[in-house]
Amino acid sequence: MGRLDVLIGGTHLMSLRRGRAGPDGKHGHVVDYRHVIHALRKKPMALLNLVYREQLFPREAYRRTFHWLLERHGGRIACKTVVELLSLAHERGCEAELAGALSEHLDAGQVPDLNALGARFAPDPGRLPEVCVKLTPLSAYEALLGHSQGGAA
Repeated sequence: MGRLDVLIGGTHLMSLRRGRAGPDGKHGHVVDYRHVIHALRKKPMALLNLVYREQLFPREAYRRTFHWLLERHGGRIACKTVVELLSLAHERGCEAELAGALSEHLDAGQVPDLNALGARFAPDPGRLPEVCVKLTPLSAYEALLGHSQGGAA
């Protein structure tokens, strides 16, 4: 079987591709960037020598962006930028759309602008629900307790 199904009780949560060792004997890592992005944000340079780095990229555009930045701007900029891009994709749920934007930047020979991409994929304030919290006065709680307890708490 080529996949691993994750279930809770009878509820299907997700399916993961099963990692198989290659002909060279190396392990076939199956890594989801969402599981390690928080650790990578603390140490983005770890991406440079990560054993499963190529399997970490969810789409080809992220891989191309990393290698393009690595060639032109060095490891520090490449790691920091791609980790922030992966974090943006995870936090905003825009992995596919962000990959399209990255491809456009690469085709134009431009460095991805993290601030512009963050603004582009930010939630629309008009679509966010308005939450009104009404606090109950403390006197209502005192009425529930009754005056029989006096000052003892």
